[in-house]
Formats: sequence, structure tokens, C-alpha cells
Amino acid sequence: MRVHKLTIAAMALAAGLSLTACQNDDDGTDRGAAPPAASAASSTGGSGSTGSDQQGGTDADGKSPAGTGGGDGTTATGGSGGSGENGKAAKCRTDELEITAIDATVGGDDRGTVAVDLKNGGGRDCSLAGHAGVDLKTDSGTLSAERTGEPAPSVVLKDGERITFGITYPINDSGGSGVRITGLVVTPPDETKSVTLDWPGGATLPVTDGSGTPVQVGPLGSAGQGG
Repeated sequence: MRVHKLTIAAMALAAGLSLTACQNDDDGTDRGAAPPAASAASSTGGSGSTGSDQQGGTDADGKSPAGTGGGDGTTATGGSGGSGENGKAAKCRTDELEITAIDATVGGDDRGTVAVDLKNGGGRDCSLAGHAGVDLKTDSGTLSAERTGEPAPSVVLKDGERITFGITYPINDSGGSGVRITGLVVTPPDETKSVTLDWPGGATLPVTDGSGTPVQVGPLGSAGQGG
């Protein structure tokens, strides 16, 4: 009977040792698997957070991050600018122009030439278009020049700039006294106020039969002698 009890006791002890060993093996497996699972979760979460920040294009205050463009870039390039370029210069007034005249006759020509110079002295840009009015004062009355028929340009004179036009007239080589010229009257284009100058050309004009004026005026930019 005693031997039988010892045998049962020995078997129970062996069974207990076997159960303890199995429990120790299960604990070791659980501890080893947990860290890789936690690491994987951490890695996945970090990647998703960074991608959201980069693609969202805004910071915590809802503003675009620096260097990503947005409204400021549009404002910098959206100004209209240059509005003054569309404006037109007002016409030149007689009082703004310095008007002078010189003899510009070329030797050997059968017609004399006077060059009239218009200089902008008004302190601003101004425009001129068409022909100036020209009248000669003579001892027989006023003689108005006729236009040559050349196209008349439109020009803008900056302050200090000038433009010239020519007056042509027949030279008196008849040997007679002719018609004596006493003055030159110039009226700028589109103006009614005139300027009277000394006549710098030939002193007299040949007497004509009255069929037409012998004096012609060219457009702005011409210097006479056919333009």
C-alpha cells in the first residue's frame, strides 16, 4: 500500500512539472510577439499623419504655408498699371509754343523757302495735327498760303521738343519792284490765336495776274522744297 501511494505521488509531481513547463512556454511566446505588433502600428500611423499635413496645404490657423502660392501671388501680378499710356496728350496751345522762322532757301532753286519751327515750351506733352495757318503781310494786303496737298501727320511733342514745316514762295527775279512782304503770321494747327514774326525770306514777291496764291505751306515735319 505504501509503495502504491508513493507511485501515485510521483506521477502527480511529474504531471505538475509538465503543466508548469507548458505555461512558461506560452508566456514567452506572448512577450516576444507583442513588440513587433506595436512597432507596426506606430509606423503606419506616422506616415498617414505626415501625408495629410503635406497634402492639406494649410496650417493649424487655416492659412497657406509660405512658398505654396495663393492669393498673394495673384495680387502681385494682377495690378492694372500703365493706365497713363492709354491717355492722349492735349493739343498744343499757341501760348505754349515758341515759334521762330529762318530762311532755308537752297542756292539755285527757283523758289525760296522759309522754315518755321514750333518748339514745345509748355512744360507738358502736347499734340499737333494737320497744317499750320500761314499768312504773309504785304504792302498790297494779306496773302494766305495754300497747302501743298501732302498728307498731314499727327505728332506728340514732349516738353522741349520741336517740329518744323516749310513755306515756299516764288523768287522775284523779274527786275521789278514786286510785292513787298512786311511780316509773317503763323497760326498753329487747330488754334485761332496767331503769332506775327519778321519775314526772313526774299523781300518781295513777283507780281501775279491774281489767278492764285504763289505761296504754299507744307505739313508738319516738312522743311519746304517739296517736303
